Amino acid sequence: MGGGGFVILVWLLILNALFLLPALALPGDNPWFSLEALVIWAVVCGLRVPEQRYRVSQVLAVLYGLLVLLVLADALVRESLGRGLNLYLELGLLDAAWNLLDTNLGGVLALLALVALAAVVAGTGWVFQHGLQRLAHHSPARLGNPLWLVSGLFLAGAVTPWIGSPALAFVANQASLINHTHQATRSFAEELSARPGRENQPTPLPGLARTDVILGFIESYGVSTVTDERYRSIVSPGLEAMGRSLDAAGLTVATGRLQSPIQGGQSWLGHLSVLSGQWIHNQLAYETLLSSGYATLIDDFRSTGHKTVAVMPAITQAWPEGRLFRYDQIYDHDDLNYQGPPFNWVTMPDQYTWHRFQAIREAHQGPLFAELALISSHAPWVPILPVLDDWQSIGNGEVFWNWEGAGEAPVSLWREPDRVRQNYGQAIAYALEVAGGFAAHHLRQDALMIILGDHQPAPLITGEDASRDVIVHVISADPSLVAPFLSGELPGFRPGIRPDPETAGATMSRFRPFLHRHFGEL
Repeated sequence: MGGGGFVILVWLLILNALFLLPALALPGDNPWFSLEALVIWAVVCGLRVPEQRYRVSQVLAVLYGLLVLLVLADALVRESLGRGLNLYLELGLLDAAWNLLDTNLGGVLALLALVALAAVVAGTGWVFQHGLQRLAHHSPARLGNPLWLVSGLFLAGAVTPWIGSPALAFVANQASLINHTHQATRSFAEELSARPGRENQPTPLPGLARTDVILGFIESYGVSTVTDERYRSIVSPGLEAMGRSLDAAGLTVATGRLQSPIQGGQSWLGHLSVLSGQWIHNQLAYETLLSSGYATLIDDFRSTGHKTVAVMPAITQAWPEGRLFRYDQIYDHDDLNYQGPPFNWVTMPDQYTWHRFQAIREAHQGPLFAELALISSHAPWVPILPVLDDWQSIGNGEVFWNWEGAGEAPVSLWREPDRVRQNYGQAIAYALEVAGGFAAHHLRQDALMIILGDHQPAPLITGEDASRDVIVHVISADPSLVAPFLSGELPGFRPGIRPDPETAGATMSRFRPFLHRHFGEL
């Protein structure tokens, strides 16, 4: 083989490898040979005018760079949300992704991360363009016709697992997802509008008419915390501390599981699935339901006579969707009057949120329905704060300045996945101990407290094939309020602080209908 032939072989192999990258984002076996590489080689053989060759290779390089960007985005979405890229959904989440990156890494490092991503994409595009030009330079024009013939043979052989068209398959898959998601969203909207009046209207819950109902979502509290050996020993002390607090206070507790529609992020989808009784598995379903005026537990409890409030310590900016929930009052970060330091993404520790919520309860006469979005167990899981024994010392949160700057920087911790997992377990243990402490101090006979996870953490923490179930604790000083959860209608519930590790949970969308059947009108 002459020098020119060797150069052709090397760059053809590189071009083939570049076109096989999109296969990593597709299901099934990865091919060894890319049809696109052969077709483009055939194209450049026919381009003998240097200026024309340069323009075509430049356009193709830009298109390939965009493809690489999407493949990298797919990898990030899989690691963080446990599903593949869907452009129809992801474009609406760019602000949330930047906010998370900025809060955890800081503005400078977040910007540097984006610059590094752009450099990878640009560098790959340059290699692609340079490879095309080298192939064009060393390939004689007469190769064009045979290459088209070989490409046709490869196309015929694409039914084999060794030959494929990964780039085109990736683009076609995204087009299919876009079309499917659009159709599914339209069908969901039509289904909501066609619901019978009773299902679409507020339904009072007289069985809870004089009862405070507290719905506390613990961030990333998934069933892996008790089923995965890596976390059981870390989380168990927090669970045990919670159990001791509840027992000492004379409270009854039942624990079970529910299946969340999401993993790793987008907590609000899990929240709305519980509140609405509908399966809200993506952002478009979320927006569709909110804009439809469909009734939720918030409306149910208002029609029962409760004041409805949301306690949202992570809401630091305008939240126009909030008014669509129809809460009587939303307490965001500013309304909670926290005077302590933030802890990376966590604007205030859970113990302060519970403490401030109790002040809200005491200031209100009559029954209260409250949703709390608790965030101490949100990534990056550093630092892990101690639980303060003296709840009265919490005050306006200034006491937490004692831990300002505690723990290492997230960018340092996240270099070691094993330590990230350990911190995750410790953050969950903290959240549980604090929730149990609140219940022990403040739960009266006329209250029902439901503590549950919003979703499992990212696949980095759970592994790729983990259950999407979250843990649910139902707590009250009145055993009759807990008893329905032990009826067997919702599988996996049993007395105590641990769920059945073997029985899969019902979907979150079954929670509202369950409350209607057991506490609603006969």
